[in-house]
Amino acid sequence: MLVKPIKVAILLAAYNGMSWIEEQVTSILDQQGVGVTLFISVDPSTDGTEAWCADLSANQDRVRLLPAVEKYGGAARNFYRLMRDVDLDSFDFVAFSDQDDIWSLDKLARATDILMAGQYDAYSSNVTAFWPDGRTLLLNKAQPQVTWDFMFEAAGPGCTYVFSRALAVQLKRSMLANWEQLQRVSLHDWYCYAFARSHQYQWFIDPVPSMRYRQHERNQVGANTGLSTLIARYKTIHDGWWFNQVRLIAQLVGLGADPFVVGWSGLGRWQLLKLSLSASKCRRRLRDKVLFFFTCWLTSLIGSNAK
Repeated sequence: MLVKPIKVAILLAAYNGMSWIEEQVTSILDQQGVGVTLFISVDPSTDGTEAWCADLSANQDRVRLLPAVEKYGGAARNFYRLMRDVDLDSFDFVAFSDQDDIWSLDKLARATDILMAGQYDAYSSNVTAFWPDGRTLLLNKAQPQVTWDFMFEAAGPGCTYVFSRALAVQLKRSMLANWEQLQRVSLHDWYCYAFARSHQYQWFIDPVPSMRYRQHERNQVGANTGLSTLIARYKTIHDGWWFNQVRLIAQLVGLGADPFVVGWSGLGRWQLLKLSLSASKCRRRLRDKVLFFFTCWLTSLIGSNAK
């Protein structure tokens, strides 16, 4: 008896990716144990990415290049466009991909096996960051999930995400219903994790790395390593971007009126001090819990530009 192959839709957002995209696409089309269809949306580029993708689509029936529509100016809006415009109904699973990584050949087989067991609706994983000089580093995102972590961080790199069809369809409906506001959410992986968790979908964060996560000077969001990265990320808090994103995501996933969110969303001094006491429920990693605690205290003292 023939076994129906598992069908996975891969959504790839590209922009000026000619230095890496061929290696990324090869690792996707070589996936073992599943049938993949790769959908590519290219933000208008200047290095030939669009022409390369068009040629690939013309010669490879497993690759579909979406027509150029507009300039997105960032990966998040390009992924929202992919979710909006790709028909997901005929696929068993939906996965996100960046343009510059290298997937393990069993990445999707492992993810779909875990999801098909029935306990989980979404999958993400650890990754191995690598640099041009040969350095590598395991990025561990697989700490136990806590009550409110989805409000304050993603599940890990969005390029590891795999969704069940049921979750992907509901996520798409949410995106379409809140389309204009959604364009203000800068990190699609954060929003997707928040939507899933806030709607009681079960998420598995795999401690086994599923891909090599390329680090280069044009990463929109790269590995969170080193003091300079911590300083840069604190600046987004002081400038107001981070708390504004948290509040916007809370509204979009239907938690704007939740007592926990209402308790700190005004960002008053005492509200932030109270929020600091919930640090253990707001981040997964111990280091991040400690940083969250002190960030709330520091912001309560010197203020934030969030409005």
